[in-house]
Amino acid sequence: MLTARCIWQQAEHNAFTDLIWFGQALWCVFREGSAHVSPDGAFRLLRSADLGQSWHSAALISASDADLRDGKLSVQPDGSLLLLGAGALHNREQQSHQSYIWQSNDGYHWSAAQPIGEPNIWLWRMAWQQQNCFAVGYRVGKNRLVRLYKGESPFQLAPLTDLHSSSYANESGLLFEPDGTALCLLRRDPDHGLFGQSKPPYTEWQWQDVGCRIGGPQWLQLADGRLLACIRLYDETVRTSLCWINRQSGKLTEWQRLPSGGDCSYAGMVLRDTTLYISYYSSHEGKTSIYFTAVTLAG
Repeated sequence: MLTARCIWQQAEHNAFTDLIWFGQALWCVFREGSAHVSPDGAFRLLRSADLGQSWHSAALISASDADLRDGKLSVQPDGSLLLLGAGALHNREQQSHQSYIWQSNDGYHWSAAQPIGEPNIWLWRMAWQQQNCFAVGYRVGKNRLVRLYKGESPFQLAPLTDLHSSSYANESGLLFEPDGTALCLLRRDPDHGLFGQSKPPYTEWQWQDVGCRIGGPQWLQLADGRLLACIRLYDETVRTSLCWINRQSGKLTEWQRLPSGGDCSYAGMVLRDTTLYISYYSSHEGKTSIYFTAVTLAG
């Protein structure tokens, strides 16, 4: 098992992380709230200029009308930092959920929330390919589906194709290979996760069973082409682990378990040279807290 250290636990419940390299520093975002599900969820952003040795709070983003959940960071082609998140609305007379974007040039000062996407479709994570923005979202509530969006900017995202509708598919990881192939790692509950591949224009997908149930999928492609994911596993004891994905079979193989258990997972991953930096959350030491670790990958 790898070693990791707690970098934040000031709120009652600290969870659902993401991690990015921006402005010569690591940035970690996560939700602070009074419980796993509570009306007071807000996004805390931490910055580390020394590759995770020390962290300080850079911003806190909240909303008076929603529980903010599952913040995801990305860098636009123009170099600005974007934060994508979902609002679980307090007033649900017309809709229950809305996805939002916040923008920043420095990570400390953020724009007001701007709604994007369709009502009640939870946009999970954005990815960029040849100046176009892509996102996978899932419908909350009845008539479940997973939908792929495309736009020249996050504010112009439009439905491209529906990916899945036969089971409760939801969270996803989306990445693009150098040749333009799109890859998607998709959570289903309580079914096994799926590994999907598609060539441009990304309207036809091939799906394979990864062999187990997964949660909070995040992944990246190494320089040698290998696919490395950080996910929640449910067999035996619930835990957060690094896992390899076989692109031919779609099967998942656990590689390294992170110190974790109970309420856990939702990792952020940043690869710099041969070092993989990971943020995640876990309740294995009692309080649900934010953890950070670094892994050296063999060449």
